[in-house]
Amino acid sequence: MQAMRPGLLTSGAPAGKAARFRAMQAPMLARSERPFYSRAGALDGARLTLPLLPGIVVYASAFGAAAAQKSLSLWEAVAFSAFVFAGASQMVALELWTEPWTLSALLEVTAVTALINGRMMLMSAAVQPWMAGGPRAVNAFSFFLFTDASFILSTRAREEADRDLGILLGAGGVLWVVWTLATVPGFLAGALVGEPRRYGLDLVLPIFFAAMLVPLWRGMRPALPWAAAGAVALLVQALVPGYLFILAGAIAGMAVGALIRD
Repeated sequence: MQAMRPGLLTSGAPAGKAARFRAMQAPMLARSERPFYSRAGALDGARLTLPLLPGIVVYASAFGAAAAQKSLSLWEAVAFSAFVFAGASQMVALELWTEPWTLSALLEVTAVTALINGRMMLMSAAVQPWMAGGPRAVNAFSFFLFTDASFILSTRAREEADRDLGILLGAGGVLWVVWTLATVPGFLAGALVGEPRRYGLDLVLPIFFAAMLVPLWRGMRPALPWAAAGAVALLVQALVPGYLFILAGAIAGMAVGALIRD
């Protein structure tokens, strides 16, 4: 008879409701923890690229001028920027450009540009865990727009516990549009800005990265891979001609990171 008392029935009911409520909330909480893209995040990403745009415009114009010197048509130069969208790799490819093309020349261009862009494999591997569970089509498009600048911006947002991947998409989208459009005036202007180093424009991205990395400082130990990568890259650049220093620095950074990993 004691088990039938109203007090016991009413005291058990709230517990059952609470359990059911928690069970219903679990999938909602899991969904809220997944990565997502928002318009606000994309706008933030676009806004954060503003300091870079003057340098991007001039550097893209320099590419357009170099493309004109290599006898590419305007539409070929614009398509080059729009579909390759690789910055320094495009400039290097033009340096190695030859007419007519031979198999050895084509293999050389392929090897050098792959070496320069090899860093993207490391950066994309770093952000892949953040994007797991996100919309696949949007993730793929974000990787097409992936750049050094959008990587560092999204990394900083991640350090601040921001899961909004719209920052990555917005930053990459603005840089793609500006880079592609700025190829046109450079092509039309010819050799007006054919040497960006004369104006110090090759320092725009390094200065930007240095400024963005400051808030990511977590002490000397986590910074050791950065230091190793930079030191080895500078050493190899001084001793070995070409672009091998990029690969050497990346390998050194990965090796040190693996050794100090807890």
